[in-house]
Amino acid sequence: MAKDLPTRAENYSQWYQDLVIKADLAENSDVKGCMVIKPYGYSIWEKMQAALDKMFKETGHSNAYFPLFIPKSFFSKEASHVDGFAKECAVVTHYRLKASPDGKGVIVDETAKLEEELIVRPTSETIIWNSYRTWIQSYRDLPLLINQWANVVRWEMRTRLFLRTTEFLWQEGHTAHATQEEAIEEARKMLDVYTEFAQNFMALPVLRGTKTANERFAGALETYCIEALMQDGKALQAGTSHFLGQNFAKAFDVKYATKEGKQEYVWATSWGVSTRLMGALVMAHSDDDGLVLPPKLAPIQVVIIPIYKNEEQLALVSETALKIKAALELKGISVKYDNRDTQKPGWKFAEYEFKGVPVRIAIGPRDLENQTVEVARRDTKEKSIYQITDIDLKIQHLLDQIQDNIYKKALDFQSENTFVADNYEEFKELIEKGGFVSAHWDGTTQTELKIKDETKATIQIMMTEFIILQKIMISRQIIREVAEQILFQKTPNIVLLTIQTEIIMVMIMMITVTLLT
Repeated sequence: MAKDLPTRAENYSQWYQDLVIKADLAENSDVKGCMVIKPYGYSIWEKMQAALDKMFKETGHSNAYFPLFIPKSFFSKEASHVDGFAKECAVVTHYRLKASPDGKGVIVDETAKLEEELIVRPTSETIIWNSYRTWIQSYRDLPLLINQWANVVRWEMRTRLFLRTTEFLWQEGHTAHATQEEAIEEARKMLDVYTEFAQNFMALPVLRGTKTANERFAGALETYCIEALMQDGKALQAGTSHFLGQNFAKAFDVKYATKEGKQEYVWATSWGVSTRLMGALVMAHSDDDGLVLPPKLAPIQVVIIPIYKNEEQLALVSETALKIKAALELKGISVKYDNRDTQKPGWKFAEYEFKGVPVRIAIGPRDLENQTVEVARRDTKEKSIYQITDIDLKIQHLLDQIQDNIYKKALDFQSENTFVADNYEEFKELIEKGGFVSAHWDGTTQTELKIKDETKATIQIMMTEFIILQKIMISRQIIREVAEQILFQKTPNIVLLTIQTEIIMVMIMMITVTLLT
């Protein structure tokens, strides 16, 4: 057990909070509800930013920046939007301070009241669509594909580092389109981007689908989302993309002239992810010994630690270690050579293991004689002896293996903790175990709220794509029998059967039954 961490089994919530702090990712600020992201944590966020920003630009988006302060009147123009954020808004009412009459500090100057209060940005739809009114005049101006990297403020009473803080960092995309179809395609495309990032960079398997009307983003007609399963069996929303229809275009009078000269309102989307992904990264992969970071997002992918007894040995070891470092860096691998004499090698081993560095290379005088190094991987804690020859290619391959293994481990956990309930009693039993439970639903808000009230469970996602749960070798006769049973059920069903080379693939699909023969 590293650095006096409680184990996940003992106290998962405390394990997470302590790990974030002791691994130097972040700490609580003296500003209530806010956090300080420390250099090691921010470097992970920078890697996330760089990967996502590249993906955004590859899909045709450009970055811009809009004001932090939003006039209160802007929020009033879109009723459902303001209702969704009203209780979370921080409001600026005055613009000046003055010295306190008693000489003790400063007070708000009561004569400096703003004519109109300003809302500290909880999200930017209103301020951005106010600008789009002048940016968009013709079909030639569409589509307009803008992303913003920014901070936002949503007042929180109960906070957890990265997961729920009053101020957090994020990106928010805001796009305008000529047709409804183009806007929906954009919203789905950006969900694809988030899915690819989660799986290929974060090594985080996710389920894709839509939110219920009760859980949609305020002002959206449809909210697409990805959901990930954490090690405590609870879901975490890892990204959302919203089809906004023409709500904001009508609220801010954003029209364009068609090719035929007709004036039409544009169609909108918005989409975003935040530093909440940092929390997901920690909770999905880390263990009782500290962080486990996928190589693609690790600030330090490889650490090299010299083993020596005197300065002469250090000089010899350093010569080889620096050559290895240079060769790895030519492959685009981030490497740290830790030759500090203030800490023993054993302390360094423990420190870098705790911080989740994917690969550790140890090299000493005996290794120089044998032209070898000791290589330890963080994900499995296995140690191996590698020949120095082509060490750059070997480590590059090892990092790829580690990335894949971390994803596979998370995917196996998700599969093992995904259940199907065929009735309410079974559902109530399964939901107590944690994990994802796929179940029937009649589509009403009344039932959704009743389930939440009775079980504390929420509908995280309505599956709109087919997720393969299992493949069972089965005869065609059994397939027909199962299909007949499903067809005669009176309640909406979530099962889709498809026959393919003697395999039945049981898949999730909310509400309807489709048979492919």
